[in-house]
Amino acid sequence: PRLGAKHGLSRLFIKDEAQNPTASFKARGMTAAVSMAKQYGLKKLAAPSAGNAAGALAAYAARAGMEAHIFMPRDTPKANIIECEQMGAHVTLINGLITDCGAEVAKRKTAEGWFDVSTLKEPYRAEGKKTLGYELAEQFNWTLPDVILYPTGGGTGLVGMWKAFDEMERMGWIEPGGKRPRMFSVQAEGCQPIVRAFHAGEKFAAEHLGAHTKASGLRVPKAIGDFIMLDAIRKSGGGAIAVPDDQMIACTKEVGSTEGVFTAPEGGACYAALKTLLAAGQIKPDDAIVLFNTSTGLKYLECFGG
Repeated sequence: PRLGAKHGLSRLFIKDEAQNPTASFKARGMTAAVSMAKQYGLKKLAAPSAGNAAGALAAYAARAGMEAHIFMPRDTPKANIIECEQMGAHVTLINGLITDCGAEVAKRKTAEGWFDVSTLKEPYRAEGKKTLGYELAEQFNWTLPDVILYPTGGGTGLVGMWKAFDEMERMGWIEPGGKRPRMFSVQAEGCQPIVRAFHAGEKFAAEHLGAHTKASGLRVPKAIGDFIMLDAIRKSGGGAIAVPDDQMIACTKEVGSTEGVFTAPEGGACYAALKTLLAAGQIKPDDAIVLFNTSTGLKYLECFGG
């Protein structure tokens, strides 16, 4: 691809999760969570969301004939809100961040009879996200890439991939004790709890106060699975890096104009991180590198002047 050639990279790949139903990686987790909720006879599901998980929950709940109660920050990109409303979800906008939305779900769920499908509040979303790892291994003919750059908010994608690699080793699908990808968590400068905890050597990440970024999926000031993510990153020999909003937006345009892929800002953040890591010598030109784009830029038009 031309994008890799600009940096002397012969093995740079974009994993475009916008190709999923509901145009984001969140479809992987929500299809599993909603399917199991349906099997267990649940009728009403609820979750906080920065946008993409909401769209996935709304879609799969509609298909399953279930109620979806979704709480999103008031400044969530309009496309995400419209998407949920058009699929019949009950949408409540909250003044605050996704953590405030989660608190509202927790406060009301018992009285309302909702089952909470928030990140890592049930087991099946992470199970669905494992398909990221299995699919990647299959696409690479069961030899894993050297580096994965993953935009990290709640982090279930990273957690799911690492669990998939564990399982594949135990089953003998990939070499036991063999090379695994170095996992790099990519966050925004305005919301980087995992980055700070990683560089401070902490097991848990403190809440990032005053979190702000145009990449709504990265605006998660306190992730429930912080310790799982940090453990996976360290075991992989990877790292954590934060990039400023102006760089991620510029990089989104560069990816689009070079490869014809209109990424979400989160995808642009991964490309910005790649440039920094290459310059620092943390990624080598002959590495097989997978850059994750988690959604489509069409859901974030406000970020690009729309």
